[in-house]
Amino acid sequence: MTGLSPLDRPNSYIGRSVPRPNLARLLQGRGLYVSDLVLPRMAHVVFIRSPYAHARILRIDRDAAFAMPGVVAVVTGAELAAVCSPWVGVLSHLKGLKSAPQHAIAVDVACWQGEAVAAVVADSRATAEDAAEHVVVDYEELEPVTDMRTALDAATPVIHASLGDNLAFERRIDAGAVDAAFAAADAVAEAEFIFGRHTGVTLEPRAVVADWRPGEERLTVYQGSQAPHMVQNILALHLGLAEQQVRVVCKDVGGSFGVKVHIYPDEMATAALSKMLRRPVKYVADRLESFVTDIHARDHRVKGRIAVRNDGVILGFEIDDLTGIGPYSMYPRTSAIEANQVVNLVGGPYAVANYRARTRVVFQNKTSMCQYRGVGHPIACSVTEGLVDLAAAAIGMDPVEIRRLNLIRDDAYPCVSPSGMRFESLSHHAALDKLLAMMDYDALRAEQASLRSSGIHRGIGFASFVEVTNPSAAFYGVGGARISSQDGVALRLDAAGTIVCQTSVTEQGQGAEAVTAQVVATAVGTRLEDVRVMSGDTDVTPYGGGTWASRAAGIGGEAAWQAGKQLRLNILEVAASILQCQPTALDIRDGRIVDAEGLMERLTLAELARITYFRPDTLPPGFQAELMAVRHYVPRNYPFAFTNGIQASHLEVELDTGMIRLLGHWVVEDCGTILNPQLVDEQVRGGVVQGLGAALFEHCRYDERGQMLNASMADYLVPMAAEMPDIAVGHIVSPTADSELGAKGAGEAGTAGAAAAVANAVNDALMPFGVRVTEIPLTPEVVLRALGRI
Repeated sequence: MTGLSPLDRPNSYIGRSVPRPNLARLLQGRGLYVSDLVLPRMAHVVFIRSPYAHARILRIDRDAAFAMPGVVAVVTGAELAAVCSPWVGVLSHLKGLKSAPQHAIAVDVACWQGEAVAAVVADSRATAEDAAEHVVVDYEELEPVTDMRTALDAATPVIHASLGDNLAFERRIDAGAVDAAFAAADAVAEAEFIFGRHTGVTLEPRAVVADWRPGEERLTVYQGSQAPHMVQNILALHLGLAEQQVRVVCKDVGGSFGVKVHIYPDEMATAALSKMLRRPVKYVADRLESFVTDIHARDHRVKGRIAVRNDGVILGFEIDDLTGIGPYSMYPRTSAIEANQVVNLVGGPYAVANYRARTRVVFQNKTSMCQYRGVGHPIACSVTEGLVDLAAAAIGMDPVEIRRLNLIRDDAYPCVSPSGMRFESLSHHAALDKLLAMMDYDALRAEQASLRSSGIHRGIGFASFVEVTNPSAAFYGVGGARISSQDGVALRLDAAGTIVCQTSVTEQGQGAEAVTAQVVATAVGTRLEDVRVMSGDTDVTPYGGGTWASRAAGIGGEAAWQAGKQLRLNILEVAASILQCQPTALDIRDGRIVDAEGLMERLTLAELARITYFRPDTLPPGFQAELMAVRHYVPRNYPFAFTNGIQASHLEVELDTGMIRLLGHWVVEDCGTILNPQLVDEQVRGGVVQGLGAALFEHCRYDERGQMLNASMADYLVPMAAEMPDIAVGHIVSPTADSELGAKGAGEAGTAGAAAAVANAVNDALMPFGVRVTEIPLTPEVVLRALGRI
């Protein structure tokens, strides 16, 4: 039994759609979120935020606020700086990346609309908000830098004089013979792609309760975080504590999508205030604050070119990317990763050796940008697939056929992309074939042609993609960030014969608890309901990276598998000592010790645990039972486990209004071994919906003074259920050989290609009019402007 693959194990839960263990509790409204938490003597903090995008803080008058009943403290940035040291968001492997030191509360200058300039702490949230109204801040407004296109101009103010200019990071790639490829091309197509800045809009806003206990000299922080151990390390570092003095607890989380994997100044300030005031302090962002303090993403302008022969062979890609990230690089993951991913991934699915790319990352006086679901993938995919469709149109080739001709062959792996990305085993052609069958492509094309004659304009768009999952230390560790690339699982058979599983992976609503329980139950041989999963507590769980970059199943799941295998061996050794036989003569099925051959029950796990814990005197002399196992896992053979897939969109464009009606969406993706089909499909669908939001609705709009114009749910559009099409999901399975489970990630596949597929479908619908749109979100205004109707 030991050598059997996970899928071949008897009574395997792997590959089955089992319910989430936390489902009943959450559906009954019994989840425990940070905003639910109340501690003795707990105070509440409200932050006074700059109304200007760029301003010098001249004076803060807090006397009236401090005199109000119930107010505990009114704290400035300079005062808090004595408790919490500033940070700089750089990684050493991103050569040349720079950023200015950032404080938890601005000390002299506010650098974006919404940056905290003071904190009011009171015995209730209402009292703190009332008192904040009585704090008077005098500002000297400074010239803001808001347009990324002019951020590097000599006439543009430098936001941080110590840095010399507004360039945060630049990277270039020049692979193959790009100039020769374009010279040899029969056609060259080019376009500028514009991507609207948007944000995560999690159901639960960011929240933190910090509890400094002077008697223990220990800080406990309750926070909805994706990476508790990372938060633990950073709090200790900047509050002058030893790491063992900090405990981070992450209970239920109402969505994260990358928004909650970063270090935010107001959350650091809350912890520092707790230490300063020697009592618990709570902060919960309201929705208006979230829009101007949660990270934004995807604000890029990319000029791209593609070289193609008349027979459809793509000869080369060239791109020039420009992005504005706000006034600071986010800490500790930095704001250069998204741009770095763009240049790494453009052209990724295609067998094209000639590639030139440049990205420039500039500072500006807007909310900081950083990693959000699909980091860089939607931009790289939209540029690549938009250029491929342009090339197909230039030579009169069907968009499916140009992809079939140029996608990397499924038997060509392993291989390396021009940007240096190592691909282990992908399945672009199998995915394309399956997608075409699912959507009945020929029938849709025939229907499209028929409807055009009646004045109905429908479009079909495709987007092939690759996705980074299961990142190794190559992502952050090599750059000096103390962000673990491994995950760990500790298993214990308790005295009742059930299993307690402690994992460093955090549950963010994606189903990590269910998948972990499935893997453990299968590896050990017990019932699923007899596995209890615990996560999100740095005092309890093994050290690990947490949940980000589609790594929970691939890395955390493999750690659970290895720990489960070891615990199973330990249990069988104990059973063999009790039954006076060899461990190989026994097996574990559904929580029972059975004969390996005849499967006759010999002992229950409950009875084995009773003997081990309460009657060890009956075990053979010299034998020590070990009913616990701990294992860690980190990928080693490949820096990332790349997945792949393809999406298609079918839609209709109303020419009079510019409205786009989504009719259908299809996804075929390859995430290796599928641990829970339902969870994978819903992760893909959820990702698609977020991608469709970026394609059609979501946009953080700013004016020339750096004021966000739609920072409320009344003005910021998000996708609604009634606007979404049916989303059909199919799979190809190419397991990674880097682990025994063979699982890759699936959390960002839907987001990666959705916007690109929609944009290509819109342009397909508009093809009879000779116009092309390369800007998202594709609002009615954008469509009508392209048609020349406004």
